[in-house]
Amino acid sequence: MASTKAAGAEIKLRNSVGSFAKNAPDLATLGPVIALVLAGLFFSIKSDRFLTGGNFSLILQQVMVVGTLAIGQTLIILTAGIDLSNGAIMALGNILITKLAVDAGLNPFLAIGLGLLACTAFGLLNGGLVTTIRLPPFIVTLGTLNIAFALTHIYSNEETISDLPAALTYLGKTFNVGQTEITYGSLLMIALFGIAWCILTQTSAGRHIYAVGDNPEGARLTGIRTRRVVLTVYAVAGFIYGIASLLLVSRTGVGDPNAGQTDNLDSITAVVLGGTSLFGGRGSVAGTLLGALIVGVIRNGLQLIGTKSIYQVLITGILVILAVAIDQLARRRKA
Repeated sequence: MASTKAAGAEIKLRNSVGSFAKNAPDLATLGPVIALVLAGLFFSIKSDRFLTGGNFSLILQQVMVVGTLAIGQTLIILTAGIDLSNGAIMALGNILITKLAVDAGLNPFLAIGLGLLACTAFGLLNGGLVTTIRLPPFIVTLGTLNIAFALTHIYSNEETISDLPAALTYLGKTFNVGQTEITYGSLLMIALFGIAWCILTQTSAGRHIYAVGDNPEGARLTGIRTRRVVLTVYAVAGFIYGIASLLLVSRTGVGDPNAGQTDNLDSITAVVLGGTSLFGGRGSVAGTLLGALIVGVIRNGLQLIGTKSIYQVLITGILVILAVAIDQLARRRKA
């Protein structure tokens, strides 16, 4: 009897330790933090311009669009899904907002609202197909990527939209922090990461997302409406892609139908480098922010030291493979 109680206590202790290790944000982000620090140290030695406020502001501007996309991508990957369509959805929102405001003459804020609504609708479409017809997320979002891409080019007539109202480019304006200019768009991206972090770590909705990604059948048996959780995640992700489209407009100052063609892969890269498991249930948006900054720092640093752009792609690819390999090894050790 005593041995049975001792065995039970030991099992509970192991489960508690495992749960803590699984969810502790400090442990989950340790690898990305080390990678970011090492990259920063390397480029600060190689270039005098790297450790400047202006350069840090530039890095934030360069990652704010992909970083915002990566927030939505993180939510989906945490449910063991994936979204290949987010860059195309963002491009569609980008064209809708600018063309409605410029060509149709709509109030800029109404145009923004309709663009956000269209992106959210695409997110609902993705989630509906995944939850209702039970299609694999990879196939669903591959299909909607092509649909959004085609609609973007049909509606835009392959034309870039310029002469935008000031309301559409407001987030590209800057304010000073000391001698450094920071864009409002960069600030919005950081705020979105903060909101997503609070939801995932401090609310029952966030716990449900982790539970669905970790063990969907177990989550269902505990009373969690797994289909509703997944559908909501895809819809919220679509809305976030709409915000990313507005950030893209504010950064470029035009509506470009060719925008975002590789941003889907860049957003997945940020998520993976940030330590979120592609198998769902493990990771954080804090890690995703670090992952986006790692990519931004590497690309910025290589540009500063005069390295060809193709090597940026090469190094990023190597980092992604290493990150996924580490995740796989960690899963096998726990199995």
